[in-house]
Amino acid sequence: MHEIEGVSDVVTGTMAARAVEPQAGEHVGEGGEGGEACLNCGAGIDGAYCRRCGQKAHVHRSLAAIGHDLIHGVLHLDGKLWRTLPLLAWRPGELTRRYAHGERAKFVSPIAMFLFSVFLMFGVLSIYGLSLSNLEGVSAGAVRKGLETARTESARELAEARSRRAALARGETVKGDNDRPATAAELDRAVVTAQEQVEAIDRVPLERLGSGTNFSTGWQRLDHGLNKFNENPGLALYKLQSNGYKFSWLLIPMSVPFVWLLFFWTRRFHFYDHTVFVTYSLAFMTLLAVALTILGFAGIGSTILVPAALLIPPVHMFRQLRQAYSLHWASALLRTFLLVNFCAITATLFFMLLLGLGALG
Repeated sequence: MHEIEGVSDVVTGTMAARAVEPQAGEHVGEGGEGGEACLNCGAGIDGAYCRRCGQKAHVHRSLAAIGHDLIHGVLHLDGKLWRTLPLLAWRPGELTRRYAHGERAKFVSPIAMFLFSVFLMFGVLSIYGLSLSNLEGVSAGAVRKGLETARTESARELAEARSRRAALARGETVKGDNDRPATAAELDRAVVTAQEQVEAIDRVPLERLGSGTNFSTGWQRLDHGLNKFNENPGLALYKLQSNGYKFSWLLIPMSVPFVWLLFFWTRRFHFYDHTVFVTYSLAFMTLLAVALTILGFAGIGSTILVPAALLIPPVHMFRQLRQAYSLHWASALLRTFLLVNFCAITATLFFMLLLGLGALG
């Protein structure tokens, strides 16, 4: 079921991106049969496409044509995707500058790229079963019960480890792994490990889990939402994911003012330039998250994925800033440092917004 939902999200995203650029990659006026009338606008056709509206002169009415359109929309994305992705990954500033300065027909637009990447990310998360909806129904009371069970089991293991250690001290033979006699050092480590588990659980305030909160904002609707969050945190996480999916586009207008602050004293750049910069950057970061997720499930260890997740984003920001705004490396480095902090602020504000939407929803 997760795989079907994930593929559906990917297809929906590419269709949405296609809708943003309905004529991308379609050539008007190529050679073909003439003397026909366009079935869409009625204009005369002298070639393979209508010169007025761009529709093909010959249209198919078959299920195969529907399949072709689907595959074309998902895999081809109007032929521009394969020209856009290499630049987005390696020369993002050049892509930003060229698109902002008028080279539009060659590349996927920033918003179409963003839509495609967001739908792809949520599709991949669903395929791998990483949807927060899996936590729906988990309550604080269930967490408390689980911790209490773990505490009981850890206490039993501690008592058993101490008993085995005492037996060895009395000169009795105690079996270890592979039915060989256990050593005193092994039994000592087992006692210490079990003791640490019990102490770790004891540090959790179990008496406060599942008890809710009496915090009140005075706003009845918001307080009602907060109470629902306390009763069912799993459902709250599901709403958080759903709102993040629907309102991810808000990251664009939330981020643009911070980029403007980096250049507010110059008139060379305008809000449009910053919007193109932000949208392409968000698209890349989303695609990076997709790639790291797939690599993680493919068996790549955290020793590679964690450094990649921490290093690639600021390096990409640095390259995009330097190339898009023609900056000296020192100036680009300073702005990258500021931009990383601005991203943290934006992410926090966006998360708080999602929480508010979930509570009021």
